[in-house]
Amino acid sequence: MPDEYRTVAHAGVHETEVNRSRFLCALAPAATEQEAQDFIASVRKEHTDATHNCFAYVIGADAAIQKASDDGEPGGTAGVPMLQMLLRRDMRYAVAVVTRYYGGVKLGAGGLIRAYGGAVGEALDVLGTITRRRFRLATVTVDHQRAGKLQNDLRSTGREVRDVRYAEAVTIEIGLPDTDVPAFEAWLADVTAGTAGFELGGEAYGDA
Repeated sequence: MPDEYRTVAHAGVHETEVNRSRFLCALAPAATEQEAQDFIASVRKEHTDATHNCFAYVIGADAAIQKASDDGEPGGTAGVPMLQMLLRRDMRYAVAVVTRYYGGVKLGAGGLIRAYGGAVGEALDVLGTITRRRFRLATVTVDHQRAGKLQNDLRSTGREVRDVRYAEAVTIEIGLPDTDVPAFEAWLADVTAGTAGFELGGEAYGDA
């Protein structure tokens, strides 16, 4: 698993015009291939009158799933340059749909490649991207008397508190970079006088 990847900050649409053809690039984060396909279907439904609805998506932190479609444009002139732009920008868990409304001027293969790839690049610039970093999930167990102060201490030192559960003891779930684990254990023992429990869990990705 890579230590970090970039993805689309939020869903949105950016429009460009090339030789009177309108190119609307809709971008969205997609956690699964199904989410990507659902997003593509929703854009196609919204633009049923468009000349083409071409798409590309990359799923997986290691870009394991990559798909692209030219949707009737000459082979390799739309979906592939869109996919290449996503990969060049290190995009993961991201889907792009470029809707074209033909303006009467043929662009040629080179023009189409530049237009479709460029539409995705511009949309990424305008809508913004975020970096997500790999971290270890960890669980801290502490008594009720120390829980409030510990939560404040965690937040004030920039630790990500993901969940808090109250039972006989208080369980606090946090995210830690792997390299921080030994230092965090020492810090936790210090601030709780050695009374807190600490258990490492699996790995996940969070906003950097």
